[in-house]
Amino acid sequence: MKRPAEILRSIPTPVRAVLAALVAAGLAWGGHHLFTRADESAYQGYVEADYVHVASPVAGALAELRVHRGQEVEQKATLFSLEQDYERAALAVATHTFKQSMDRLADAMKGQRPSELATAGARLGQAEASLRLSRVEFERRQKLYAERTISGEEMDHARADYEVKTQQVRELAASLTTARLGQRSDTVSAAQAEVEAARARVEQAAWMLDQKTQAAPEKALVFDTLFSQGEWVPAGKPVVVLLPPRNIKVRFYVPERDVAGLKVGQRVDVRMDKTREAVPARITYVSPQAEYTPPVLFSSQSRAKLVFLVEAKPTPQDAPKLHPGQPVDVDPVGAR
Repeated sequence: MKRPAEILRSIPTPVRAVLAALVAAGLAWGGHHLFTRADESAYQGYVEADYVHVASPVAGALAELRVHRGQEVEQKATLFSLEQDYERAALAVATHTFKQSMDRLADAMKGQRPSELATAGARLGQAEASLRLSRVEFERRQKLYAERTISGEEMDHARADYEVKTQQVRELAASLTTARLGQRSDTVSAAQAEVEAARARVEQAAWMLDQKTQAAPEKALVFDTLFSQGEWVPAGKPVVVLLPPRNIKVRFYVPERDVAGLKVGQRVDVRMDKTREAVPARITYVSPQAEYTPPVLFSSQSRAKLVFLVEAKPTPQDAPKLHPGQPVDVDPVGAR
C-alpha cells in the first residue's frame, strides 16, 4: 500500500495545483461563513447584559443581607445594610449641636430678660423724677439770683445739678434701648453662620446613615451576592450584582453586504436552541466600523470578509426569556 506522500508525488503537477487551489477556496469559504449566517435565514449571535453593581460609598461590616442569588426584587426593595452604630451616634451629636446653635442665635437676636428690662425702666423713671425736681430747683434759683437774694455760687450749683440729672436721664434711656435691641449685628451674623454650619453637619450625618442601607434602583434579578453577613465591606465595593431586564441585549455580526439593510429601531426575531417561539427585539446599535478587516488591498473577495457588530434589545417583558452567554440566531424582520 502506497503512503500518502508517495500518492501525492505520483499525481501530475498541474493536477496537484488544481487540488491545492480547491482546498484553499474551501478553507476561505468556511472561514467566511464563521462570521455570517449559519444558513440563509439567520445571523449568529449571543446574549449579553450590562450588570448593575450596588455598593455603599461608606465602609462597614455587613449587618444584613436581605436577598439571595436568583431572587427577583422590586424597585426600592432593600438589598443590604451595613452596621450603623457610629453613624447613628454622629447624627445624634450633630442634632444636639444644631439645637444649641439655634438657641444661641435666638438669645443673640432678642433683648434682655423682662425682669432686667423692668429694672432698667425703673432706674430711668427715678432719673426722670430727679430731673424734674432739679429743673424746678434750677428755675427757682434763677429767680432768686435775679432778685439778688442768693449768691452766684449757689446759682452755679443748681445749674450743674440740673445738667447732671439731664445727662443721667439720657444715659439710662440709651441703655434701655440697647437692652431691648439684643446683641450687635456682627454677633448675630456669627450666630447665624454657626446655625448654618450645624445644619450642614446634620445633613451630612443623615446622608452617611442613609448610605449604610442600599435599595434596588429598579426591578431586577439578583445575579450574584459578593459578601456574607459579618464580613467587612470596603467603601465603594459592590455587595449585590443586579441584572435589570432592560439591560439584556443581543449582539450579532452581519456581513458587509447586509449591513446597509439594517437600521436602528428595526425589529429582529431571536431564536434559541430547542425553542420554536421567537423573541422579538429592536435594533439599538449598528456599528459604523467594520471588524476583522483584511490587512491587504480590498477586493470583491476581501469585502465579503468584513462584518459589522449589531445590537438589539428585547422588551423588558421578553428579556427574562434570554440568558447572558446564550448563543442565538437572529433574523431581521423585513430585511430581505
